[in-house]
Amino acid sequence: MHMENLEAIRRNNLGRDPERLAMKYAKMRQSPFVFLRGACHLFYDNLPDAPVFRNAPVSWCCGDMHFENFGSYKGDNRLVYFDVNDFDEAALAPVTWDIARLLVSILCGADALNATEEEAMEAARSCLDAYRGALCNGKPMWVERDTSNGLVKDLLGELKERQRVDFLDRRTRKSGGMRMLRVDGVKALPASVEQKGAVVEFMEQFAQTQPSPEFYRVIDIARRIAGTGSLGVDRYVVLVEGKGSPDSNYLIDIKEAKPSALYPRLSEFGLKQPQWETEAQRVVCVQKRMQAVDHAFLHAVKLDGKSCILKALQPSEDRVAIGEWGRKLERLKAVVSTMGRVLAWDHLRSSGRSGASCADELIEFAASFREEEMLDAAQSMTRTTKDQWREFVASPLA
Repeated sequence: MHMENLEAIRRNNLGRDPERLAMKYAKMRQSPFVFLRGACHLFYDNLPDAPVFRNAPVSWCCGDMHFENFGSYKGDNRLVYFDVNDFDEAALAPVTWDIARLLVSILCGADALNATEEEAMEAARSCLDAYRGALCNGKPMWVERDTSNGLVKDLLGELKERQRVDFLDRRTRKSGGMRMLRVDGVKALPASVEQKGAVVEFMEQFAQTQPSPEFYRVIDIARRIAGTGSLGVDRYVVLVEGKGSPDSNYLIDIKEAKPSALYPRLSEFGLKQPQWETEAQRVVCVQKRMQAVDHAFLHAVKLDGKSCILKALQPSEDRVAIGEWGRKLERLKAVVSTMGRVLAWDHLRSSGRSGASCADELIEFAASFREEEMLDAAQSMTRTTKDQWREFVASPLA
């Protein structure tokens, strides 16, 4: 692998938990799409210095945009929505950076989508059309069960029927009338005595700032295994009393927040960022700006001196089964079109905030936007990502 890319991967992962970092590198070997997810910083390091990326209006962006970063989540109003659901890399950036990464994920992820390269390209074009159309319309909307269709409607329908006890049964085991987390090496690893002590101390202090402190009484703690890019950062799943044991317990996700992978490239482009008190504050503020309804329990906190994001645990399986479109291209195009519209709505919803371009500027940009220029750039970046993946597989890191 080119030494500068290999060194960038090493540098980006310094200080991470070795056990979960090894899992991350193993996952990144699997395919160009998983590599794309695990090396977000390389994507932006190699972003072309082209007008489509430099001259677009700026927006609050997710940063780590890809088709598996869309899914359901429960809002603080207890209703279920479909939206972008990971904002670890969020930053103020040209609006085209998000849509480019989403298109590259579709093209790199053809195998994961069970699609040919031609089908993936047609799906990417539909996604871009939907994004541009929603941006031109200028009205931010949202997706819930009654306004969804296709695979997204299937997902939200299944979640409506799911009972809390079923979810708990998958993640916990009962012992003496109490639940304990399943520490299976797949979704959770054991936490040390010191780690548990730090989390318990934090949760006790956090609970005193909430309306119902008893809700957050800790029952069990484990290190959480989830995602790809964030594997290896401090992350815990915490089983709390919730509304009562054993079948109304809740699961809380606490994850360390790192600086955005977009920062170095944004600095090169001369795009300044607002000053945040912590990285977790950045993530939480941008998430609240972009999503139509706030994620349940979402807070920026500090745990053992580290900036962290606290929220209700969102299962990784609560993502749309995009690979199950049944060889009917219209179904695949429909789901990625929904993703394109959701991304446009999120950009519009956060427009005009803390340096972001206003909605009128986004609408004007969409009206004059050259789709072929973006699709050509996405194809070029897909080739670069595949080359980097092949080099990574052959490197000592993998």
